[in-house]
Amino acid sequence: MINKCILIPDSFKGSMSSGEICSIMEKAIDRYYPDAKIISIPVADGGEGSVDCFLAALGGERVVTTVKGPYMEDMEAYYGQLPDKTAVVEMAACAGLPLVGDRRAAEKTTTYGVGQCIAHAAAAGCKKIILCLGGSATNDGGTGAAAALGIRFLNSRGERFVPTGKTLRDIDRIDKTELLPSLRDVETIAMCDIDNPLCGPDGAAHVFGPQKGADPATVALLDSGLAHMAAVVKRDLGADILDLPGAGAAGGMGGGMAAFLNARLQMGIETILDTVSFDSLLSGADIVFSGEGRIDSQSLRGKVVIGVARRAKSAGVPLVVLAGDVADDLGPAYDAGVSAIFSINRVAVPFSEAKHRSKRDLACTIDDLMRYTTLFPLTATPATGR
Repeated sequence: MINKCILIPDSFKGSMSSGEICSIMEKAIDRYYPDAKIISIPVADGGEGSVDCFLAALGGERVVTTVKGPYMEDMEAYYGQLPDKTAVVEMAACAGLPLVGDRRAAEKTTTYGVGQCIAHAAAAGCKKIILCLGGSATNDGGTGAAAALGIRFLNSRGERFVPTGKTLRDIDRIDKTELLPSLRDVETIAMCDIDNPLCGPDGAAHVFGPQKGADPATVALLDSGLAHMAAVVKRDLGADILDLPGAGAAGGMGGGMAAFLNARLQMGIETILDTVSFDSLLSGADIVFSGEGRIDSQSLRGKVVIGVARRAKSAGVPLVVLAGDVADDLGPAYDAGVSAIFSINRVAVPFSEAKHRSKRDLACTIDDLMRYTTLFPLTATPATGR
């Protein structure tokens, strides 16, 4: 019997958004348990769609404003304002890869507009800002955003400028004294799902630069620029961001926001779970459903399913995971609190074919699960391993 259930899936990239998955699950559950309380929490990974997921889960509104785009062109962007006056700023909304189209040049693009969104939210009275880092077209270490917030970057001639990836090495001094007063009491959380450092083989430029249009020479230029920025940050601001896990997120913006705004870097799912008061929602829940396109070893590194599993296990609530593809050796997932994993790929076809039938396959799979629960009552004891 299901009286209360929670739906908290990630998107199945290339086939279904998390919101669509919640809707499909809701219909199947309601068919068998029309009186059940269903709580839907669609999840995004910090990239495009993150604001809408927060708004769908918690309410609030989109706030539209005019900012600078990746090439300093005027554009309309938005952020979310939740009912408690928390702002959710999605950097992809004004510095995302889709905005540059074929003009990918990570050495030239800027996060300046992201800073303008943050400033707008702070001026509107928001005292907490969740900054979603993902899907960026930039590699400026967040210096563009910082410049929009009043932080001064000076070259060797004492001239103020807005750095980009190729001019990070021109930073001679950083001055925070003109940081917008409206930001001084604002809590900033930078939400990211990677733990890459700022520089080096696993850093922002080497790992993500090529997809932003950087050839090997440009990758080297960007990497040395971020290293130079980190050295100046350490000298002038006293913040050591070079090896900070997550500093490499969004072209080094993770490290930049930690240095310039004292932002706390936090895995995306933990930010979401805290913001929606997930631990409180688990009280009285009979089951939780989560899922993602593929569950594998990467899923065990702080991704949605494992973040949810740990909380569900602590509360003694079973967690069922639906995925498009399921890898081998997932014992650690069960140890973390996953009760069962089901693939929705009902006819075992490649993704190129499966994506076209994914919605129907998900609907059939969740329907089968609901049929099963009507025959065998749920137990509130999650699996402890295999």
